[in-house]
Amino acid sequence: MDELMQQRRWQLALGAEQESTPLNASDKRLNDALTALYGDGSDSEKSRGGLGGSAPRVARWLGDIREYFPASVVQLVQRDAFERLGLRQMLLEPEFLQAMEADVHLVADLVSLGNMMPQKTMETARQVIRKVVDELMARLEQKTAEAIRGAVDRGKRTHRPRHSDIDWHRTIAANLRHYQPGLATIVPEKLVGFSRKQRRLVDLDEVILCVDQSGSMATSVVYSSIFAAVMASIPAVKTRLVCFDTAVVDLTDELADPVQVLFGVQLGGGTDINQAVAYCADKIERPAKTHLILITDLYEGGDADALKTRVAELIRQDVNVITLLALSDDGRPSYDSQMAADFAAIGSPVFACTPDKFPELMATALKREDVLQWAADSGIAAVRPAE
Repeated sequence: MDELMQQRRWQLALGAEQESTPLNASDKRLNDALTALYGDGSDSEKSRGGLGGSAPRVARWLGDIREYFPASVVQLVQRDAFERLGLRQMLLEPEFLQAMEADVHLVADLVSLGNMMPQKTMETARQVIRKVVDELMARLEQKTAEAIRGAVDRGKRTHRPRHSDIDWHRTIAANLRHYQPGLATIVPEKLVGFSRKQRRLVDLDEVILCVDQSGSMATSVVYSSIFAAVMASIPAVKTRLVCFDTAVVDLTDELADPVQVLFGVQLGGGTDINQAVAYCADKIERPAKTHLILITDLYEGGDADALKTRVAELIRQDVNVITLLALSDDGRPSYDSQMAADFAAIGSPVFACTPDKFPELMATALKREDVLQWAADSGIAAVRPAE
């Protein structure tokens, strides 16, 4: 890297323009966009930046940020703007909302503001949420469906599978010799998949996603809703989605439309995990065929002792109870470490999971394999019982 480029980068990083190396017009716009959020590098009150209270001004600022950075960085800068400059109220402005770089965090913010939105903003919010949900479905749906069908449909393999029953990994491996360099693709001469078995309704495994909708679990709620919608579309399993804070809401009937599910969520408020688990327990008819995925940070605002007793009883009845401290890409979550250790001692595996790993987790759970061993093999640190 030449000296001029180094000076330019230091100048942009520090936020102060020097007369000896003046910024060009493009760099000046980039510098102004960053200074508006992060200030000019000095300690004075006047240097801390700001975007004003105008939605058009913020929208123009977002346009500048998008011009200079990739989407992942834009999303990070947006989150910084919300935290540092208090721009959450701006989400109620349709023109501002249209300018945002949409991601799962923005969806969580919009869901939390659902009841406050004026009608003129609601349709724009739905469009933004629909776009993110569609992108996540495209990324996660096929892998989830394949993993779950492979776990519960143990029929013999066939070379004439339906499209939805194709085992793509085995199909690709079986056709590598048919790679066409000119087309940069594989031409599959032989398909590999599962022959579909007719499963009676009473034989189906049931998955209950019981999701904490307190504010700290916002992105986990978004991902849980999408996975629930995907699994509900798979005839091989029965899926129920239950969200809770100090009240319990069963969103199972809305799973055909994950956007509608998200607008049925009420983010924020207290937490009564015991009440939610009691509701789920009442819905369980065949314990040995039921998988309860409890997604919560375990900060219990209700009866903690009753909760542990209830979970222990479900496990004794052979319900497969798995506790996820988070279902998100946000890194190590904050959680109640004592309650997590108590759950681990009861016999419920406890760890955080990313969305990309969730299909494999569900396949492992549905096959009743060792979830803790799967977590260890996947490089996921599970909570251990207290010694």
